[in-house]
Amino acid sequence: GLNPAHIWTTDPKLSSSLHQQSSFVSAKTGDDFTLRCLYEGDVASRFYWYKQTLGQKPKLISTYDKYNVKRIFHDEFKNNSRFTLDMKNGKHHLKITDLRASDSATYYCASSFTYSFEFAEGTVVNVEGSGLKVPATVHQSASESIQPGGSVTLNCTVHTGTCDGEHSVYWFKKSEESQPGLIYTHGDRNDQCERKPNTQTHTCVYKLPMKSLNLSHAGTYYCAVASCGRILFGNGTKLELEDEVDSPGLVYFLSGALTFTTILSALLAFSLYKVNKRNSCQTAGNCTFYIWQLEFTEFYTDNLHYAALSVNLPNRSRRQRNNTNDECVYSSVKQ
Repeated sequence: GLNPAHIWTTDPKLSSSLHQQSSFVSAKTGDDFTLRCLYEGDVASRFYWYKQTLGQKPKLISTYDKYNVKRIFHDEFKNNSRFTLDMKNGKHHLKITDLRASDSATYYCASSFTYSFEFAEGTVVNVEGSGLKVPATVHQSASESIQPGGSVTLNCTVHTGTCDGEHSVYWFKKSEESQPGLIYTHGDRNDQCERKPNTQTHTCVYKLPMKSLNLSHAGTYYCAVASCGRILFGNGTKLELEDEVDSPGLVYFLSGALTFTTILSALLAFSLYKVNKRNSCQTAGNCTFYIWQLEFTEFYTDNLHYAALSVNLPNRSRRQRNNTNDECVYSSVKQ
């Protein structure tokens, strides 16, 4: 007959469901601990446990074939008596004895049927009591305020304590639109560290430069250090982007520029008018002046007065002067 592990079904009653009972646990070195995973349904034929240390790819710990009743441990977990499986009555538990600092990681329970995989939520295990006399610390600035299009460099200062092992530094970003996610890692590097005189601790400064910022960069950036089997997070740096429209300095600058442009346009228009008028007079050879109203303050009589106007025209050639009749223009005068 057919192997049930290779039967594909779309019946929702036959679907399986995984659930890990704890999302975060804290234990001490030397303790025994059991990672609990429950499943429902009869479709899944194989079950797995994965371990993922911060910043690294998941590692396969074990594989269990329900129909062949085989329990296989892989790679570094093979022939390691500290790891055992408990598989019965809908359980897929992983038991770890004699906990060590290196056991700190996220553990995932998974199942498969043909080409379909299902992962549970995962459980973060933090093993305390690694024996460090001086614990590591992480310091970050509280916030940074930058205008769109600008740049910023986030700093993370790490004091490694008395742990002389290699450490890795990671940057996480959390925003209102998304959950925290890994965006950058410095890897296993200690070249940015300095040892303090007369101490066993190191001080390391890690930088995260960012350029051409926009609103999508806004959020809280966390610096995390993985050292000696432990993971330590900073308090986070909140990156805020200012709104250019609300900047008073920019509003004043734009208002002043608009006023200056308006005045300059008016002056240019007036100058152009004067130039055109002067050129028109020079071309026609004479100009007619209209005096709409003259006020006489010293010689006032009841009689009508005429005012003779002397017009100084631009210099012209002798021929033009001879051929042009002199014109006398009178204007009406207020009595």
